[in-house]
Amino acid sequence: MNFITKTAIAFIIALLVSAFAKAQLTGTLSDSSNQPIAFASIYIKGTYTGTTTNQNGSYTLKLAEFKTYEIVYQSLGYQPKTISVAFTKNGQVQNVVLEEEIASLDTVVVNSNENPADRVIREAIANREANRKKFSSYKADFYSRGIWRMEDVPEKFMGQEIGDLEGSLDSVSRSGVIYLSETVSKIAYQAPNNFKERIIASKISGDDNGFSANSAESANFDFYNNNIDLNNRIVSPIADYAFSYYKYKLLGTFYDENKFLINKIEVISRRPKDNTFNGILYIVEDQWTIYGLELSTLGENINVPVIEKLTFNQDFTYEPSSGDWVKRSQSIDFKFGFFGFKGNGRFLANYSNYDFKPDFDKKSFGAEVLSFEKSANKKDSSYWNQKRPVPLTLEEDKEYVKKDSIATVRNDPKYKDSVDRVNNKFKILDPLNGYTYRNSKKNERFSYDGLLDLGSFKGFNTVQGYVIGTGLSYSKGYDDDYNRSLYVGTAINYGISDDRLRYTLNANYRFNRTNRRTISLTAGTEARQINNSEPISRLENTLSSLAFERNFAKFYEVDFAGASFYEEVANGFFLTASANYERRQPLQNTTDQVWFTQSDVDYTSNNPIALDNNRFASITEHELFKVGLAVTIRPGQKYQSYPDQKYNISNEKYPTISLRYEGGIGANDSRNNFHQFSANLYQSFDMGNLGRSSYWVNGGTFLNAEDISFVDYQHFNGNRLRYKLAALNPYGFGLLNYYDYSTNSDYAQFHLQHDFKGFVLGKIPGLNQLNYDLILSGKALFTDRKPYFEASAGIDNIGLGKFRPFRVDYVYSMTSGRSYGAFVVGINFGL
Repeated sequence: MNFITKTAIAFIIALLVSAFAKAQLTGTLSDSSNQPIAFASIYIKGTYTGTTTNQNGSYTLKLAEFKTYEIVYQSLGYQPKTISVAFTKNGQVQNVVLEEEIASLDTVVVNSNENPADRVIREAIANREANRKKFSSYKADFYSRGIWRMEDVPEKFMGQEIGDLEGSLDSVSRSGVIYLSETVSKIAYQAPNNFKERIIASKISGDDNGFSANSAESANFDFYNNNIDLNNRIVSPIADYAFSYYKYKLLGTFYDENKFLINKIEVISRRPKDNTFNGILYIVEDQWTIYGLELSTLGENINVPVIEKLTFNQDFTYEPSSGDWVKRSQSIDFKFGFFGFKGNGRFLANYSNYDFKPDFDKKSFGAEVLSFEKSANKKDSSYWNQKRPVPLTLEEDKEYVKKDSIATVRNDPKYKDSVDRVNNKFKILDPLNGYTYRNSKKNERFSYDGLLDLGSFKGFNTVQGYVIGTGLSYSKGYDDDYNRSLYVGTAINYGISDDRLRYTLNANYRFNRTNRRTISLTAGTEARQINNSEPISRLENTLSSLAFERNFAKFYEVDFAGASFYEEVANGFFLTASANYERRQPLQNTTDQVWFTQSDVDYTSNNPIALDNNRFASITEHELFKVGLAVTIRPGQKYQSYPDQKYNISNEKYPTISLRYEGGIGANDSRNNFHQFSANLYQSFDMGNLGRSSYWVNGGTFLNAEDISFVDYQHFNGNRLRYKLAALNPYGFGLLNYYDYSTNSDYAQFHLQHDFKGFVLGKIPGLNQLNYDLILSGKALFTDRKPYFEASAGIDNIGLGKFRPFRVDYVYSMTSGRSYGAFVVGINFGL
């Protein structure tokens, strides 16, 4: 056979393969009133090959060859229909009408001693674990699509122009689609925790270089589990303890096409504010499996006030060869609204080509749970038209065309240059408000912060008085995704009372966003809190000082220069190293200005008060080199591998371990040299419907540190304020004096916290309408002084409507025969 003949045959075969690969049966699914049936399951009978209708009821079913197929059309609330289709040509149309399902109570045997719905749910609960394990190992094809819309978006927010959000919003209605994406992937699962996804194709409207955030693992909501993780743990209607949370009503029964009796049950939350669902659950008689569900929960139930409503729809179908009921499709609809912004969206998932007998071995799974095929985001429209199992709606199709057209224009270098020219024009008020110069072609930006910028006011303290500041910065990305990037900046501040100009310079270079290797350099002069972790924020200290004449923050001055290095050396193993030169000097109060003079209190010295004759808090001028080395280990850490970066996922089964060394060397006075070794242990874990617990344990010791500077003592995050402009630190102390327990010797601290997530307060009549959370904690501190203990009970999520920034804790302190309690109010504005 000659070359030409071989080539011709190969070409003909390629055409035939291409034709069959693109062979599609299309159509619409509607009800008897000609209304489209959205998100219905359509599949070839006896197989795991299928598709899902879109919002308009349209579908596309890929078929491998021209022949007759038995095709099942199924949707919750409608009578399933199996149609014999003689498939003879690509693009063949098959429109189908489904009749509404009539759930009847005629077949129900009424037992006066028990609600008939309760009987079904008890059986479903009894068989829950067995049914869950049926799907403990499988492979499948997965497709998802996500869309977000916003409505009536204000033109400004807090004085800032919002614009059209990259062309997403209509200029008149201020509404439009702000996010549309799709993924096609291969998934594998092995109970209880092994999951792997390989994304074959990823698409985001208007972003040729972007990668969709849709993933199969994030969409894996299994109602056979006791709880569904939605920020709060929401109790499944068939959880082992479901009767404590739900009431049930049997709406009726019907037979499906396989002659299974299906129970249609209304799920009703016993307490509207509890972590529960409301809606409809379909249970198969005798097998006690889920046939389908439509369940909703509210933002107040999951403690995400911005979400108004979240609705799950899942559709299962029966596979006679295996006797399994498998999930074919899932949609998650949501509505949101906050501070004048509102909108809605949907995430749609389609599962097909299941393999429930996969040949997994020890190498099948590992720490990597998600990866991307090379050029996954470069698939063209012909690929998507062939592979997309759920057709686009007209809205989605127009959105792709519009966004892609806008992206083509906006990615043009000439357009970028023209935008830069407009934005880079210098305005007369820029010296006060700030100025930024951009070069989009080179991924460069120069910025000046301005003197009236919101961040220019650095607060007030008794050492510097009112502090104002500004800054200059330069940043550059060495690729479009800023994987390699450089930042250089300087911050300048001026203390009006002490008439001092101080500055800091810092630069960092990030090599990539995979292991995040970063080198940083820093130098300058600044006034620092003696506890460098700054337990008192600038705003808190400003209000405490000027309004109440209590200057709790204590400062010293430091001239410094140093370098640091950070890298994730291996998965779950993080390394940080640093070396700094520091010249420390004492600072004194220079002002006693207050807004309201207090008759019973005066400003204290800038140095913490000595507690006894053996402990001194004063700071003398000295120099030293300070070095640090820290290792953090996260056992069992899993991760997602995006082409441009790595996302780490902590494993709650294991604690995070941190080991740290800090040393002072080469001091001009050898008494200031020291070595400190410390270790941390942290873990946060779910307790099911009981809420969430966490602990943090920290301990350490000093060597050769008898006479070191008070700056280098181990300090503990105390609190003497009765308000906190942030959430109360779960790993600080609520009533501990800031420097009373600072030590240069052995120390250990223990912090335990449990957030009931509505489990307790949600069950108390009256209180359950307020949607509060109860948080309990216990703390202990051991140093060379007497032990210190704290216990606290707090109520979180306090406020009105969606605005719930307040938390109130009652903290009880016990030490050295002295015990007292106080309320602390937290105001979490993210400051």
